[in-house]
Amino acid sequence: MSGKDRIPVFPSRMALTIMKGRLKGAQKGHSLLKKKADALTLRFRNILKDIIETKTVMGEIMREAQFSLAEANFAAGDFSYGVLENVDKAQTKVRARNENVAGVTLPLFEATSDGASAYELTGLSRGGQQVNNCKEVFAKAVNLLVELASLQTSFITLDEAIKVTNRRVNAIEHVIIPRIQATIAYINSELDERDREEFFRLKKIQEKKKIRKAKAEAEKLARGIKTSDGATPNLLEDNRDEDLLFE
Repeated sequence: MSGKDRIPVFPSRMALTIMKGRLKGAQKGHSLLKKKADALTLRFRNILKDIIETKTVMGEIMREAQFSLAEANFAAGDFSYGVLENVDKAQTKVRARNENVAGVTLPLFEATSDGASAYELTGLSRGGQQVNNCKEVFAKAVNLLVELASLQTSFITLDEAIKVTNRRVNAIEHVIIPRIQATIAYINSELDERDREEFFRLKKIQEKKKIRKAKAEAEKLARGIKTSDGATPNLLEDNRDEDLLFE
């Protein structure tokens, strides 16, 4: 196992517990980010559908607006100068607000109108109906433009948010979780190896103790001293156990 495929940690029980906790947190975060990406994608598709419908309606409204402007100019003459002279403030204003979608803030725009007209007398002499019709159609066009701008801004914002979320999901799924799992496997293998070494070491110690005990009893029998299964050994006899060196 390459060191680049796992997190550099010392293999211990504590490290194993920490890695399992990190793995659980990464899996939980991956699940939440996946749900967030799905929610953003669903809203993204709905907005895309609304944009297509709004653009279709926008084409029809702009065509109707151009025809109504031509009719108004034909009936009332060129009234653009009179309108420009009487306009001192915006009749239609744009109000912005925010909407939260799965943790992503989307800007929304709404067109508001105070209802007052700066060119009420335009077309009074002739062509008044055509001028009012032209005004209403262009007001609809402005509202659609604001709505389309809101949809386009939300579309771009969601597109960036989906890309970032998908990158995070892929990073957790293909980089972070595999590295944590590889680290857990490495720690488990090292702990198992350590347990096997400890078992082998204890087994060798027991075998050496048995050999030393059998050798000591054989020496006692050779010198005519009773073994431990008979009488009590002589306390004056040098019967100390030698220090056992671990190999």
